[in-house]
Amino acid sequence: MALLPGTLDMLILRTLQWGPQHGYAIAQTIRAQSSDVLQVEAGSLYPALQRLAKNKWVTARWDQTEANQRAKFYTLTPEGKRQLLREESQWTELVTAISRVMKPASKE
Repeated sequence: MALLPGTLDMLILRTLQWGPQHGYAIAQTIRAQSSDVLQVEAGSLYPALQRLAKNKWVTARWDQTEANQRAKFYTLTPEGKRQLLREESQWTELVTAISRVMKPASKE
């Protein structure tokens, strides 16, 4: 399923809240946490990670994976945590508004 515009950054930030991860692990975590509904492609993931790093919401460092491969690991910064809270608040507001439109209260 395709992600709504603007949601990938929030999902990446949420995933990194659980600890540092490399790109492939981030994509796999999002897929697993969504019960295989959300598939994040490399062509979307890595530009998003670069954007998050540019905004100083994540930092990146090279390290070894569990399979002993070299990979860039991303870590959530304090500013990234604040951004995640802002995005979660906006997401909750959006979902609530859409729910009101999709299931309006009965008018009796």
